[in-house]
Amino acid sequence: MEYKEYWMQIYEKSEELNSLTSSYWNDYSNIWTWQFWVVVFLLVFPLILLYFIVDRKRVFELFFFGYTVHVLWTYTDIILEGFRYFVHTYFLTPLLPLALNMTASALPVGFLLLYQYCTNNEKNFYLYTLLLSGVFAFGFATIEEYLGLLEFEKGMNQLYIFLIDIAIAYIAYWGTKLILKFRVRDEKYY
Repeated sequence: MEYKEYWMQIYEKSEELNSLTSSYWNDYSNIWTWQFWVVVFLLVFPLILLYFIVDRKRVFELFFFGYTVHVLWTYTDIILEGFRYFVHTYFLTPLLPLALNMTASALPVGFLLLYQYCTNNEKNFYLYTLLLSGVFAFGFATIEEYLGLLEFEKGMNQLYIFLIDIAIAYIAYWGTKLILKFRVRDEKYY
């Protein structure tokens, strides 16, 4: 197959997939379904909670950490959904990543509040991350699967989600600590 033929097929299949996803959303995941409102709740409630609980003196540090969790989980989810390992079957809109409620709100806010708690109270972030990751993977993901909000395929299961949660939280933690070192170093020069 020639270069242009590949791109024509990719374009056609992409259009077909977008149309199919929109049709599915209109039939099964629209605003008249209870699943849609669960997705909205999982997007909005953590953000409202964050508004009232976040330590405003450290807001940039905390939001950097949360944003890092969000970005890492969003890219990870796009890959997992693209290869059909992990699929959210109900979603806010077909225009955005399907797991937006989890990757942009529930997971980042959960880990952000954990980071805030551990750093404010001199608790072991690594240990508490294991506990929260267990709650998200073995508790929350299991409930979502039971309710039909997500599906595991091709051998993916809660253990892998647990390990991914840990890896993402630790990477965000190390990245935040690195940025804080740069900030402290730069403050010495001013």
